[in-house]
Amino acid sequence: MGAIHLSEVRCSGQESSLWKCPHKNITAEDCSHGQDAGVRCNLPYTGVETKIRLSGGRSRHEGRVEVQIGGPGPLRWGLICGDDWGTLEAMVACRQLGLGYANHGLQETWYWDSGNITEVVMSGVRCTGTEMSLDQCAHHGTHIACKRTETRFTAGVICSETASDLLLHSALVQETAYIEDRPLHMLYCAAEENCLARSARSANWPYGHRRLLRFSSQIHNLGRADFRPKAGRHSWVWHECHGHYHSMDIFTHYDILTPNGTKVAEGHKASFCLEDTECQEDVSKRYECANFGEQGITVGCWDLYRHDIDCQWIDITDVKPGNYILQVVINPNFEVAESDFTNNAMKCNCKYDGHRIWVHNCHIGDAFGEEANKRFERYPGQTSNQII
Repeated sequence: MGAIHLSEVRCSGQESSLWKCPHKNITAEDCSHGQDAGVRCNLPYTGVETKIRLSGGRSRHEGRVEVQIGGPGPLRWGLICGDDWGTLEAMVACRQLGLGYANHGLQETWYWDSGNITEVVMSGVRCTGTEMSLDQCAHHGTHIACKRTETRFTAGVICSETASDLLLHSALVQETAYIEDRPLHMLYCAAEENCLARSARSANWPYGHRRLLRFSSQIHNLGRADFRPKAGRHSWVWHECHGHYHSMDIFTHYDILTPNGTKVAEGHKASFCLEDTECQEDVSKRYECANFGEQGITVGCWDLYRHDIDCQWIDITDVKPGNYILQVVINPNFEVAESDFTNNAMKCNCKYDGHRIWVHNCHIGDAFGEEANKRFERYPGQTSNQII
C-alpha cells in the first residue's frame, strides 16, 4: 500500500537514517509491494528510562520532566530549565521515556503540580533529535545557568504514540525547475507578501522585471498522524491576494547556496496554506484551503505547490553566474512535531550561466556525499531547463 521510495538500499550500519544510505532511484519497473522490506527490532535494555520521569500531567504521556542525577552524595531527582527547550529536546525525552514521539515541548509548566521537586539540575539542553537520552544532548553540565529560575519555567512534554512525517518529492523539483523573467507589473501581490528579494523595493515599478527560479514542491505525509498547523483557526491570517487563510508563517525554506553553504538568495514566501491536493487511492481528502476549511496534510496525502502559483519561486535577479546548491527545507523551525526530521531537507546541484539554469542530482539529506560532489563538477548541463 502506498508509494515505494527506496530501492537497493546499502547501509554501513552507521547512518542516522535510511535516506543517508546509498540507494537507487525508483522507477516503475524496479519494485512491487511484494518486495517490501521489513525489520524485526531488538532494542537492548540500557537503563536510560529509569533516569527520567514525568510529574503533574493528566496522563502518563504528559507532565513536567524530571531527571535523576548523580554526583556528590546520593542520586536525586530534579527539574530541567525551560530556556530554549523545544521540539527536538522533547523528542529525545519522549524517546527516553519509551512514550513514542513528541507532540509538544513546553517551556512553561505552571499548570502542572510540581510536587516536592523544586531544584533545577539541568540547563542549556540542546538536542539534535536523534539522541537516545537527554544526557547525550549538549547541556551546561554541573554549572546551572537558567534565565528564569521559578519552577513554573521548567521543561515539560506531551508525548504521543503517533506522529506525522513529511517528505518532499525531490524528483519533481528537478523536473519542474525553470527560469522566468516576470514583469514587475505582474508582481504587486508578490511584493505585498514579501516574495521578492530586497532589491525589488528600489526597482523602477511597474517597469522592468525580476528573474525567478520556479519549481513545484510536492510534500507527502508518510507518518502515522495528520500534519496539523500549530496555530488554531482563530489566529490564521487572511491573505486578500490569494483569497484564503494561511495557517503557518514558516512551513518551507527555499534557498540558493554557494558550494560552501553561503546563502545568496532565498524564497520569501510570507506564509502557507496546507491542504490535501491528492491522496493515495484508499485515502480520502480531509483538508482544504478554500472556504475557511480545516488545514493540514492527511496521512497518505500530499500538498502540491505548483511551479506556476504565486510566490512558488526564488528571486535570483541578483545572483551571479556560477555553481550553486538549491536547498528546500520543510518545517525548518520544527514548529510541528514529526517522527523524523532527518528527511526534511532536500538539496540539488545547480549551474547558472546568467541565462539558463541546470538543476540536477536532487536528493533528500543534509549534505552531499563524495560521489555527488564528483558528479557536480563533471555535469555537462540539461537543455530542458529553459527560460520562458
